[in-house]
Amino acid sequence: QVQLVESGGGLVQAGGSLRLSCAASGRIFSINAMAWYRQAAGKQRELVARITSSGSTNYRDSVKGRFTISRDNAKNMVYLQMNSLKPEDTAVYYCNVDGITTDWRRFDYWGQGTQVTVSS
Repeated sequence: QVQLVESGGGLVQAGGSLRLSCAASGRIFSINAMAWYRQAAGKQRELVARITSSGSTNYRDSVKGRFTISRDNAKNMVYLQMNSLKPEDTAVYYCNVDGITTDWRRFDYWGQGTQVTVSS
């Protein structure tokens, strides 16, 4: 009922920037929180940044001051601007969106993931 499509990953040198995008579509009545997670090889998935419907944000400590999450409610999109990238930011990045469908069901969906690789 809800689809998430991510884009923007790639290979970048340390100190560089990337911008990830995630578009939500389908039977969406409203979206609550939108978030980005990441999972490095051999590690657990971890929350990177989250933004609520009112625009409140929170970040994991290691990305504070370097990453910025934002959303476009009219387009049902969430973005992650990543600056000053470090090799330890290398991971598959996933967007996560939760909300209510047009038939009044709560949803919580994940994107397919996009690879971010930061070379030293």
